[in-house]
Amino acid sequence: MVLLQYLISVLEGDFVPRNSVYKENMDWNLLRVSLLNMILGSRRISYKDLIKGCLSIICEMSHLLAEHSDDMTLPKCSSAELFKSLDTAGAISFPEVRKCSFRALQKFLLMAMELDTSRKKADIQGLTTRADGVRTPVVEIIQDELTYNRDAIFPFFQVFNEPQWKMEILLQYFQKYIAKPSVRTRRSSEPREDATFDGVLKCFSNINSVKSIIKKISIEVAQLLLAHAFQAYLSLSFQHSADGSYKSKEDVRDSSMAEVCKNIISAFMNLRRIDE
Repeated sequence: MVLLQYLISVLEGDFVPRNSVYKENMDWNLLRVSLLNMILGSRRISYKDLIKGCLSIICEMSHLLAEHSDDMTLPKCSSAELFKSLDTAGAISFPEVRKCSFRALQKFLLMAMELDTSRKKADIQGLTTRADGVRTPVVEIIQDELTYNRDAIFPFFQVFNEPQWKMEILLQYFQKYIAKPSVRTRRSSEPREDATFDGVLKCFSNINSVKSIIKKISIEVAQLLLAHAFQAYLSLSFQHSADGSYKSKEDVRDSSMAEVCKNIISAFMNLRRIDE
């Protein structure tokens, strides 16, 4: 676990400054030769299996982290008993090592997501070549895993605490189950309303739309996802109000906090009506 933390810290030390400079001058070569990009693009490893493995470990660690989140007191014993065995010291330090390992894995996923975002911008501007290959974005891999393994939904969102990417994953998950317009127009290239949290809540405010969604996912899952999306929204709103730095499609700028709260209540009321 300690070795894993060290390796990810090395990747972070290489990737973060490169990505920061890339955002300023759009020089894709900086990220092309980054350690993270070379590892994820290597044919010696299975990229999807690596991401799925990280997701699986995070889900398995979630209940262990919850167990030790509140009670981190040391066992009551004398000094002689404490140092009687080296195993005691290991047992005491293991919860903290586990926490640090989780943070490292989450950091690895976040860096991979940031790399995907930067790569997408480079693709749009024609800066990438065939040599860069093709990779499925990390968010899509996570979304697919949560779709086919719904037992992983609760433990993953319980511990995954980065609000911007949490909201991104949740919005993409909802979009899989929200009915799409049957008629596409010249305005179809514009972002759909349901690609925002406000749009998702408006879908859940329509009882017929809710019934359509519930046919595909259970009421319990829908409630859980809405709760986590609202939590992420509150975190992002707080960040935005604190420094004004948050600017993305998940920011519900056109709706007041009161309106969002009203819509989330309406969504849960509709779910309750269907469940009765």
